[in-house]
Amino acid sequence: MAISVAGGVKPAQIIEIEHRLLKQLIVGRGKSISMDDELNAELEDDANKLEVEREAIRARIAKQNQDKAVFEAVSKQLLSSVNTTIEHQLSSPEQVLKHSKLDEKQITLLELLYSERVDLMQIKPLIIALPWLERDLVNIVNSPAFRHRRPSSSDVQVTDVKLVLNYIGVENLQALIPYFCLRNLMPTGQPQMLWLTRKLWRYSVVAAIAAQTLAALHEKAPAFIYSCSLMSQLGTTCVINQCAKTFDDMWGTWLREASASRDKELYDAVMATEFPANDVYQQVLAHSRTLNWQLLSLLKFDEIRLTKTFKRIDTSLIYAELDEDSALIERANCYAMVYLLKEAGNITPAESRLMFDYYQLSEQEQIRLSAQHFRKLTLF
Repeated sequence: MAISVAGGVKPAQIIEIEHRLLKQLIVGRGKSISMDDELNAELEDDANKLEVEREAIRARIAKQNQDKAVFEAVSKQLLSSVNTTIEHQLSSPEQVLKHSKLDEKQITLLELLYSERVDLMQIKPLIIALPWLERDLVNIVNSPAFRHRRPSSSDVQVTDVKLVLNYIGVENLQALIPYFCLRNLMPTGQPQMLWLTRKLWRYSVVAAIAAQTLAALHEKAPAFIYSCSLMSQLGTTCVINQCAKTFDDMWGTWLREASASRDKELYDAVMATEFPANDVYQQVLAHSRTLNWQLLSLLKFDEIRLTKTFKRIDTSLIYAELDEDSALIERANCYAMVYLLKEAGNITPAESRLMFDYYQLSEQEQIRLSAQHFRKLTLF
């Protein structure tokens, strides 16, 4: 009979499985299974073209020893510069916050939305102060899928924020706003980042659905658990977003300089240099969980429920010592990890059982979770 590891000090094998999932998301070459709400679909053609061009250049370089030497030297120098800059930017949470898309308004909104009594008049000015969020919510209300929820006589475009919020309603806002907040934090604009971003988004969605399901099963208020689950990717997205922006800026500068010099070998070497996914994976391992609560603390939100939950998850050495909220979030993350590793054929049945044993997922929880549809969050 197998010895249970339930809830104690995390065994090395559990840590290895969790790192395997993170590596699959960041370093893995496979493209994510399609989601119903795919991120950055317009970048897909650009990403594919860039990938084809890079592969063609690398194939040509591989046949010519001199070009290969130039590529290795240039690529090494470029990536060294990128990694030095990234290490400096990640050297303190203050630097990460400075370069992130996170601000006080978003966290205040999340806190108001999971409070016992949600006041739309408090929420309205915060949404107006976040133009990207106002745009997303207005687009939802004016979408063909939402029109039937509005009065039948109204075909005009709705732009008034008060009307938008009233049409959507509190419960739907509790689902939509954390969803849009995380999407806004995801890496954007870099075609070479498209597949990584989609995989990370899919993991976030699977974990959030699992958290919602467990909250319903245990009759806990779902708004906080759902919001906390989505935002538990805050540190990871901030690290990856900053790494992606640093690489994209530096790579673009070097490419323009190589083009201006009319040095084809140099240009091809820069063009063929890929995003340093392995190095970024190490940075995420080192910083992401701690940044979840450190960034909120820097924004003066030390005492809110979200910050306290993230800090407990990061600093507790033993799962069994976690409070109910933190333990539920960790069980949801566990299920999402096993789900995606299993989907990729990257985990054994024995390892799945070990994960469920350590995080104490009951048979009832596993049955309920296995019945869920994990392709899309139910937002209405």
